[in-house]
Amino acid sequence: MSRFKLAVAVALSILVSAGGAVAQEAAKIKIVASFSILADLARQVGGGRVDVSSLVGADADMHGYEPTPNDVKAVAGAQIFLINGLGLEGWAERLVKSTGFKGKTVVASQGIKTRESSHHHDDHDHDHGKAKGHAHGHHDPHSWQDVANVKRYVENIRDALIAIDPASRAQYDTQAARYTTELDGLDRDIKAVFAPIPAAKRKVITSHAAFGYFAAAYGVKFLSAQGVGNEAEPSAKQVAELIRQIKKEGVKLVFLENIANSAVIERIARESGVKPTGTLYSDALSGPNGPAPTYVAMMRYNVKQMADALTAR
Repeated sequence: MSRFKLAVAVALSILVSAGGAVAQEAAKIKIVASFSILADLARQVGGGRVDVSSLVGADADMHGYEPTPNDVKAVAGAQIFLINGLGLEGWAERLVKSTGFKGKTVVASQGIKTRESSHHHDDHDHDHGKAKGHAHGHHDPHSWQDVANVKRYVENIRDALIAIDPASRAQYDTQAARYTTELDGLDRDIKAVFAPIPAAKRKVITSHAAFGYFAAAYGVKFLSAQGVGNEAEPSAKQVAELIRQIKKEGVKLVFLENIANSAVIERIARESGVKPTGTLYSDALSGPNGPAPTYVAMMRYNVKQMADALTAR
């Protein structure tokens, strides 16, 4: 008997012998999320009824990610595979097929109003987001940057959990409602923070075009060196165009990102004469001891970084 077959046989034997205890104990629902922000949302809604892990962890870049053998194993054993959708996880379908996954793939962004993917030199129309190597298609996948969209994420996660575990419906409803109230407060607070700052001053440079939904929701203009995918280096012409626009519009804030290679943005900062201001969290949370260990903390941290810098100018 091969080592693999022996391992399977042992696992099945243990499962059968423990069957009675498992049946009596309410087993947690195993959720594998594609990246750290979704994992946090699943924990907020699922509470103690879920066991959540993330394929792409804290401070790690989703763009250009390739699943590992451990990821294949994790997804194969999950009941819910939670993805963002909108082309962010171009590898998800292949991964599901390769694992023989029998659970439910839940698309957290299902039902939101999407934005077209664009390279935000001028916030619209210049679509350099279709760089070779990623599969975002025509949609900007960073929809979690608008808090209103995350409320729909919460609904989709709640409904998926209820479908699997209807006996715990009241718990999921309560936790989703509590978190939605927290998100409503977050949304109001973000708008209140930016309200006194003149619209003409709300201009920020970031590494890649991850903040289009934030820009539309909260009235901040973002210029970026790279498109919605972070893996394609901008051309010399694109960098030169961005530097000209920075100087023309008088943009004074350049932020690095926790998931991005800082070389390009540092070059732009150097050539435009604008020093990097700090770091924003775009596509991944920080670790538990960092400033952005949850989605709400991430948004509050980013807003404070931007607002403090804008009001200091």
